Amino acid sequence: MNEKVKELAKMIDHSILHPTLTDEDLKRECETAKKYDVASVCVKPHAVKQAAELLKGTDVLVGCVIGFPAGNSKIEVKVFEAETACRDGAVEIDMVINIGKALQGDWGYIEKEIDAVTKACHKNGAIVKVIFETDYVTREADIVRLCEICTKAGGDYVKTSTGFGFVKGDDGKYTYTGATIPNLELMKKSIGPKVKVKAAGGVRTLDRLLAVQKAGCTRCGATATEAIIEEAIEKFRE
Repeated sequence: MNEKVKELAKMIDHSILHPTLTDEDLKRECETAKKYDVASVCVKPHAVKQAAELLKGTDVLVGCVIGFPAGNSKIEVKVFEAETACRDGAVEIDMVINIGKALQGDWGYIEKEIDAVTKACHKNGAIVKVIFETDYVTREADIVRLCEICTKAGGDYVKTSTGFGFVKGDDGKYTYTGATIPNLELMKKSIGPKVKVKAAGGVRTLDRLLAVQKAGCTRCGATATEAIIEEAIEKFRE
């Protein structure tokens, strides 16, 4: 792979999060992550130990979601979950905020939650990415406030989505948007200089990966990693 393709691969957190995925699926997806030398895998809590073993000796990091996907666990449970993931081998933690508390403007709760999980992660040598779930938290003022809270707490990344924030329409069907360029640009300009932006949800093509990179993202969650990187290899062929 040339340098541009390597750069794009190191933006990707390869997501292995669907509820139906088995241990065999985990092995296959970790092999994909190794093949393309992505930044990390992002796995479910029970899979951290196995992923760490599968990726031993590689440059692919192990990340884990907590409070996933709805963010409803108590603060103490999220802290315990983060600490357990770190002990199992995770060095990156993607936490979902309490979405309802954000929507009702209970910023004191949100500050306490993000601060507690961030402290636990940093104490255990892990970085933390804070998921806003922007399909639900849609008001610009709320997104800005969350960025400010993450900056104050020392969070390492702000992140748009879980990939599972489905919104029920009037017709009873569920739709999903995920990362949008306006939200990413808003988050980028609303964080402090030490905080980074991760896009997640709906990034399934090379053009979309390049677009979120242009919007200021340095990480991107993806399940379509193989298709994206193979397209990049072809596009940037030397």
